[in-house]
Amino acid sequence: MSPLRLPWLDDRPDAPFPDPSTALREPDGLLAAGGDLQPLRLLAAYRAGIFPWFSDGEPPLWWSPDPRVVFRTDRVATSRRFRRSLRTSMWTVRADTAFETVIAHCAAVRRRGQHGTWITGEMQDAYVRLHRLGHAHSVEAWDGERLVGGIYGVAIGRAFFGESMFSLVPDGSKVALAGLATRLHDWGWPLIDAQVGNPHLLSLGAEAWPRGEFLAAVSRLVDQPGLEGSWTSAFGSLPASALARPPA
Repeated sequence: MSPLRLPWLDDRPDAPFPDPSTALREPDGLLAAGGDLQPLRLLAAYRAGIFPWFSDGEPPLWWSPDPRVVFRTDRVATSRRFRRSLRTSMWTVRADTAFETVIAHCAAVRRRGQHGTWITGEMQDAYVRLHRLGHAHSVEAWDGERLVGGIYGVAIGRAFFGESMFSLVPDGSKVALAGLATRLHDWGWPLIDAQVGNPHLLSLGAEAWPRGEFLAAVSRLVDQPGLEGSWTSAFGSLPASALARPPA
């Protein structure tokens, strides 16, 4: 369906979004078009369970799919082979020490069935702004001082909205995801939004929730005390070997 036949957001950064229940069934979750990627609008979108996803040459497109794919932070699945490799791993997991590098690597990943990237230069600039304001964060897997994988997303209250992840070597993104889930669970944050499912995410323990259930959980979590600003100190340096325990 053409974006011109969707609800169109005006230029006010605080313009309200349509009710997610009015999103299209096909393509699943397409809700609105227009507006921009200024911090106020992005944060309002995430608070409402909405995220942007569009390609170069398109206006901003806003989505709230049904079902919504999430990870419970205490149930990220790790295979026995993966846990065995973690036990002897010298890698570490850190946060917010290479945000711009992480998002650039995520943009460069070639994904099956996609031509180009949806993480355009405009999108990268928008999330770098959010990062500098203390709302967007990266979690990175390091082999010494060599970056081997990472994930980035947006945090509001005690909700983490994952955007993308990458690996430069096998298991790099898995270690970053497991480290993020472990630390969020330590902090009392129960969920990581993964937006739209695929076989890889489901193999790692992601669950498909009805949109209404997801939105109800988000509405509670975004109003709880969170952790704004840099996560580098609070996250610390987490040894990958500490992630070897089996899922709950």
